[in-house]
Formats: sequence, structure tokens, C-alpha cells
Amino acid sequence: MPVNIIFIGDIVGNPGRHALSQELHRLVDRYRADLVVANGENAAGGFGLTEEVSREIFSAGVDVITGGNHIWDKREACSFLDVEDRIVRPANYPEGVPGQGSVVVTTPGGKKIGILNLEGRVFMNNLECPFRIADRLVEGLRSETSIIFVDIHAEATSEKIALGWYLDGRVSAVVGTHTHVQTADERVLPAGTAVITDAGMTGSFDSVIGMRKESVIQRFLTQLPVKFEVAKRDVRIQGVVVTVDEDTGRAAAIERFSISCQ
Repeated sequence: MPVNIIFIGDIVGNPGRHALSQELHRLVDRYRADLVVANGENAAGGFGLTEEVSREIFSAGVDVITGGNHIWDKREACSFLDVEDRIVRPANYPEGVPGQGSVVVTTPGGKKIGILNLEGRVFMNNLECPFRIADRLVEGLRSETSIIFVDIHAEATSEKIALGWYLDGRVSAVVGTHTHVQTADERVLPAGTAVITDAGMTGSFDSVIGMRKESVIQRFLTQLPVKFEVAKRDVRIQGVVVTVDEDTGRAAAIERFSISCQ
């Protein structure tokens, strides 16, 4: 039997959360989704995640929230990440930081799905190697389920697609986040792993990757500190749906979507 997993690209602020509440139920119906995963590291005011915002995202129909380098931007994250098992942060942060880097969830239909969150190192933080961390954690996840979904939060497309090839045949999907720009390179690799280097963004497109364009342009022109604010117009929801064989964990298809919410 096929298993359909919807992944929502980086949710940016209130406009992104509102789009999610408007459109997600339609996407779930259209794709007959068994599970919904969303990247929420920018969901609270454009930077970070709070407990209240995470509850709003779950109420919209998301089953698991993944993170990235901004997951720590709201101070309260350090407390609620330790108690909310539906949120995963990058697994390659140092040992002892709050939260968990992977989780196995059970769908209403009784299907077990593993979710793994990793962060890249090219042009980003000096973390443990995501490739080697994936080796260890994927092995553990495969002891529980053949269906494993990876969110690789990284800057470089080369690092993301390299991880896809590295894990080909061992996981069902490797989906990139962080750049907020949806790529057109989705495909299923030879051993059955679906990949795309970036799922895109859920938020305002009258913006620079979700932020008011005037402020961002001022920062580029002056190189001075500028307060970034979440943009509000031309809101869209972007992401992918991955279809996986329940028995083998091999992906059969990956399809991206971009839907205007105004």
C-alpha cells in the first residue's frame, strides 16, 4: 500500500501560519496524506518557534515539526523542546542540547514513519557531520520502520543532494530546507530515495525570503544592522508530497506544489 507524506516548506511568521490553516486540509484531502511534516523554525515572528505557535501549527493539521539553525531563537524553546515529542531539531547539535533529532510516529492507519532532522555545515554552524550522524540514526530508525523521511536544513545545494545520494536506498526521502526558494530538481534516485534540494517557503512572496524587502535591501546597501519584519502580501504555501511503498520504504514519486492563498 502507498503511504503519502506531505512536507510543508519553511513556515515564516503569522502569514505562513495563516496560509497553513487555510490550505492544509485541502492538501491532505487532495493527496490523501497519511502524515504531514512542516519546517517551523521561522514560524514565530520570522525567527524561532514558541510553544504557543507550535500548538497553532499542530491544530492546523501538522503531525511533526522540524527545525534548523533558528530553532533556538526564542528563549523558551530550550524548555518546551524537551517535553514536546512531535518536534525534532537538527540531530547533529552537540550532545546535551534540548530536544530530539529524530522520532518515529504512528499514523492513524497504524503505519510507522521515522522523521530525521539534520543541519548542514557549508556556510553554516560548525556542527557534527550530518552524514555520519545520519549513518547512526538511520540504522536505529530502520529497526522500527522502513519509511524514513529526512529534512536536511542546509545552505548549499551540493551538500543536500550529496546527502541524498549518500542515503539512497536507506531512507525514503531527503528534502532540503533553509533557503526558502523552491527548487525544480525533484526526482527519485535509483535505489528509491526521493530528493529535492529545497521544498520552498510558506509565507509572503512580496518579500525577500519572507521578510519585508525594503529592510533587506537597506541592509545590503548600507551593511548596517536593520530590524527585519515579516512581510504580509502575496502569501503562498509550498512543499512536496512523497509517495512511499509501505513494505519496502522506497519512494515511488515526489511532487512539488506552490499554492497562492490570496
